[in-house]
Amino acid sequence: MSRGTANPVLPFSVTTHPKIRSRAVSSAAEAAGAAKIVRMPLYICGAGGVGREALDAALAAALDVTAFLDDARAGEKVRGLPVLRPADVHAGDYLVGIAAPTARARLSRILDDLGLRAVTLVHPRAVISPETTLAEGSLIQANAHVSSSVTVGPHVQVHYNATIGHDTRLDARVSVYPGANVSGNVHLCADATVGSGAIVLQGLTVGPGAFVGAGAVVTRDVPADTTVVGSPARPLRRD
Repeated sequence: MSRGTANPVLPFSVTTHPKIRSRAVSSAAEAAGAAKIVRMPLYICGAGGVGREALDAALAAALDVTAFLDDARAGEKVRGLPVLRPADVHAGDYLVGIAAPTARARLSRILDDLGLRAVTLVHPRAVISPETTLAEGSLIQANAHVSSSVTVGPHVQVHYNATIGHDTRLDARVSVYPGANVSGNVHLCADATVGSGAIVLQGLTVGPGAFVGAGAVVTRDVPADTTVVGSPARPLRRD
């Protein structure tokens, strides 16, 4: 991970691993000491594709994951970990590893109400540049590059090989899929998704709940709840 990272992983709990630095921990020595005192269980909510990829990031960062949380697969084992129902846990840290923003919103509310605390997970091979802030619950995957002075909101996902340009703002539950390129000074509003290999040009806004299709090139603002495709990107016609 880039040395420019101010907070590679930002738990709301006390630091749970020496490689994690929270806002309250200022040195590696303090982090190591905190790790000896407190080790909260870490749960990944969602045992599907994104959840398993989140597990990959946790393992790469030498973090122990306690279990997956997934009502549909409760009682199973996935990648050697038990799958529990969210209602069965009442303490610990969590990350929602589910692609759909609406599911992330619903499940994060449930887990917050149960007393769990969202953490941000950054793969060690991601680059987070200086003056960038990462809110709780976000997932930054391998080879993603988040440039200078970017604001990443809660429960955001930036996937493999995606790039986020300087001064861009990603609001709550934004998804940037693998290989997408978001230029500088862009605003991705809450629940917006940028598909695999898509490009969003400098200074544009992608509205709340909008979806940029795979490979699209966005050259103008995208209205809320609109799907755009193609190059240049146009609203998808639904005949």
